[in-house]
Amino acid sequence: MITNEVKKIAHGIKTMEIRGAGKIARAAALAMKIAAENSKAKNAEDFLAEMEKASNFIESTRPSAVSLPNALRYVMRGARKAEGGVDEIREGIVSRADEFIKSSEEAVKKIGEIGANRISDGDTVMTHCNSQSALSVIKTAFKQGKKIQVYLTEARPFYQGHISAREILKAGIPTTMFVDSAVRHLIRDVDKVVVGADSVAANGAVVNKIGTSQIALAAHEARVPFFVAAETYKFHPGTLVGRLVEIEERDPKEVADPKNFPGIKIRNPSFDVTPAEYVDLIITERGIIPPSAAYAIISDLFGWEFGEKT
Repeated sequence: MITNEVKKIAHGIKTMEIRGAGKIARAAALAMKIAAENSKAKNAEDFLAEMEKASNFIESTRPSAVSLPNALRYVMRGARKAEGGVDEIREGIVSRADEFIKSSEEAVKKIGEIGANRISDGDTVMTHCNSQSALSVIKTAFKQGKKIQVYLTEARPFYQGHISAREILKAGIPTTMFVDSAVRHLIRDVDKVVVGADSVAANGAVVNKIGTSQIALAAHEARVPFFVAAETYKFHPGTLVGRLVEIEERDPKEVADPKNFPGIKIRNPSFDVTPAEYVDLIITERGIIPPSAAYAIISDLFGWEFGEKT
């Protein structure tokens, strides 16, 4: 049985009340912990079946952000490797969920420390959407005493840029916000671009909030360095064996009510793909890598998993 609390978390992920790949991943791990703690199963087989059902239910909410299935994969591996009865398997899930949440939060801090080394005193840094890892780089650089300013997009239609703006302003960093379509016009006023990622493919391509690829293209044209800040659990293991990352298309009503435009078709893709050749470097908690090293990261982290149920 899936509890109301788990359903509430899943609903928050689906409706984007819970936003950002890292926050989604941590919410998923927390939901699995709650499911395990509240299970009434009497034997290991029934308990595992409940956990699989909860995992599949949570995973179905957002198809593009690989942080979600990777978090579930990490937690469920604790259940599959645990020996004994219900209590032992439950403890495996709870401990793995706690481990994931803690390590993912530490990863954001580490990325900030590593990435800040690439930000220079006096830089104007552009960012897009609301990435805790990207903001960690920016805020850490500012805390180091570097006099920087931030340019950021609104990130329509959900305006995640507004969330980022409030966070950056709270840190005391001078900030300028603009409409998404002004990126190319303003890119020459920028020294660096730092964005997050929802998925990183084996070939180094980056799946992120819609609009990221056009920023990368504008930065490439203007010879502005384009950095991606991404925890390693956002690297997509399925791309090792040729799977494509599904690009989520959301309700057209988030853009405009179709009733107001009889006969119109409205598309609302949430993500786009930035080719590896437009990415200068990827900042992870393990260090800075070129996009071409994504394959090695995925092989190291997830290569064991192929042939095993995920």
